[in-house]
This record gives sequence, C-alpha cells and structure tokens, in this order.
Amino acid sequence: MRLSMQMRGFLGLAIGVAISFHIAWAQKPGSPPGGGGASHGQPGNIPPGVPGRVEGPGPGSLNGSIYLIGDVVLDDGSPPPDPVTIERVCNGSPRAQAYTDRQGRFSFQVGQTAGIIQDASEDGAGMPGTMRPPASMINGSGLQQVQQPNTPDRLLANCDLRAVLAGYRSDNISLGMRRVMDDPNVGTIVLHRLAEVEGSAISVTSLQAPKEARRAYEKAREDLRKNKSAAARTELKKAVDAYPRYAAAWYELGRIQLAAQESEPAHQSFTNAVASDPKFVSPYLQLAEMAAKAANWTELSDVTTRLLKLDSVDYPMAYFYSATANLNLGQLDAAEKSALAGEKLDTPHRYPRLEQVLAVILARKKDYAGAITHLRNYLLLAPDAEDAERMRKQLAELEKL
Repeated sequence: MRLSMQMRGFLGLAIGVAISFHIAWAQKPGSPPGGGGASHGQPGNIPPGVPGRVEGPGPGSLNGSIYLIGDVVLDDGSPPPDPVTIERVCNGSPRAQAYTDRQGRFSFQVGQTAGIIQDASEDGAGMPGTMRPPASMINGSGLQQVQQPNTPDRLLANCDLRAVLAGYRSDNISLGMRRVMDDPNVGTIVLHRLAEVEGSAISVTSLQAPKEARRAYEKAREDLRKNKSAAARTELKKAVDAYPRYAAAWYELGRIQLAAQESEPAHQSFTNAVASDPKFVSPYLQLAEMAAKAANWTELSDVTTRLLKLDSVDYPMAYFYSATANLNLGQLDAAEKSALAGEKLDTPHRYPRLEQVLAVILARKKDYAGAITHLRNYLLLAPDAEDAERMRKQLAELEKL
C-alpha cells in the first residue's frame, strides 16, 4: 500500500520533538536544579542550603504547621559534599521539599516549597505529555468523592521522606504517624551506594579541592542563591583557576554560561568537568541536552553511551536520547534496544516520549502493529501533548496499513 504524505512525514520524523519540550532529566538527581527542567536558564534559583534551620528537639509546630528537620549521610557516615534534594513522597508522588546544607542537614515546613525548584517530571509539572494526578477521586459507584481538607496532619498521610542522589539508594522515613506536636527531628537518612552504578552525582574532586578553591566555590553557591550570577561566575573562575580539576565548579560555571546563551564556553566548561572527573555524571547530562538541541546525533549517541555505562538506572530520558540519536543515525536495532530499556526503567510512565520514539522506530521497521500499540500508549499517557492531534492523525494512517 502506498504511504500517504502524513505517514511519510511520520516515518521521517527525526524525533527533534525531544528538543522542543523541557528536559527535566538533564541535571543530577539530588542536586538543586539550575540548568535544566522547567526553570532552564535560572541558575540564580539554586539555594546552597536551607536557611532558618530549627535546632534541637521541641514541638514541630508553628501556627498549626508541621516542621521537620534531619540529616543525610553517605553510607560511610560522611555528609554529602554537595546539596542533596529531600523529597516527600505521598501515594507514590514525589515532591521536592528542601536541600541539605554543607553538613548534610535539612529543615522545612511541610507543604511549603518556596525557593525549591521542582523537577519538571514531578506531578507532571512542566513537561508536556506527562499525566497529572487527578484533582479528585472516583469511588466504585462512579460518584465523585469530596477531597478532605489538607490539614497539617493529613499532609503526612501515606507519605515517606527520602533523599535523592544519582547512584545511591535512600532510606525511607515514614511520616504517616507523625502529628503536629511531635519532635520535628526525623533522624538520619542514609544514602547507600548502588553496586551496579559506577558514576556518581558527587565528584571526587570536590573532596580533593584546596581550601582556596573550595571557599570560592561555596561563595559562588551563596551568590547563586541570591540571584547574583555575575558574582557567582567570578567566584567559579577563581575556583577553577586555583584548582583546574574542580569538576563541580566547571559544571556550575557551564550552567551559568548556558543560561547566558554562551553555548561554546558552556560546552567547553562541561567538557572540562568530564575531563576532570570522568565518573561525574552531571556534565554528561548537559552535554547530551546541548547535542540534542543542536541535532548533533553522533555526539548525542557518544555522550549517552558513556553516561549509561556510568549509570544505567537513574536516567530514563538518557535512553530516550540514545534511541533518538540511533534512530537518526539509521541504527534501528540499537534505537529500539535503548527505547525498550528506557521504557522498562520508567515504571511511573513519566516520559511518554519513550512510547512515541518506539512507535517511529517500529514503523520504520514496518512493524505497524507494534507502532500502533506504542502510539496509542503515547496518546493515552499524553492526551494533551502539543503534538497530540498530529499523532492522532498519524495513528489513523498507521491503522490503515
């Protein structure tokens, strides 16, 4: 059967659509967002820690609100050298609440996230094609249930607290039994290194940096918290001048440059970060995003291959980008393998584009039934995506085949 113009367009789709939506994965999990996600280009929103920490035991309530404090340590007992995100996970839905400070401590008011940038994949925020939790529930009889008010105690119902850092598994602390007047100290959350993950969102060079470089880096983070990106840039340059192998400083400098649309300097800074610490995963994420936006499929394939060798469990979107690169390079089997691996990893279905790229791959391989299945899945997961209407038309064309 001859292919229609619409179908030929679908088969020729160079999934550049990956570039058109916010790329929430392109930052290290467990660190304050800056260069990627829904607040792309806003490094000044990166807080270095949590001000106003409540110290010592005592009632965890102020004006009827619940405050929680605690600590995060790595499995060797040391605090993380860089900020780690603290998430409250309720009914399986994560929400960033705070960042750790230099000592690994955190504190926050439950439900308040001012100054905390949410990953665009969380609750479907910021990413077209991601399902949002329903605003209400439907009971067995089909009648709409009235939601209970979000009283302080109910904000903790069916909730756990965890730390998020790529390459590590976090202990979970149950919050369901906590009440307003309980001791706010939840204790210590331990991050356990994953044996199968070689890369890390923590650069070992941060631990080796001399005092002068570390001091400049910390000052830069403080400047970023105050939205002083120019001052932060100056301090980061001091840090890398004092210690050229300071991978975390190169990475933060690259994000500032990228926010200022200085693509070539940013690319060089991220490349310097990788050269300084090849197992530091964060700069690979930024390099991949830049390669995708530039439609540089060879570089995108190389970067995602290296990233996934370092960490194959934390970045479903890395598999999407790998599939996209291989699709555009004509390597359909490799593209399908990457997309299927990403789909298997993405159990919450936060990245519906994996279904879309699989549909294109299978259509090119003339597996039209498989393509139809994945395109239907995409439209089910992303009914309001910007390209949903176009995908529906292409689904109808596929069904004719």
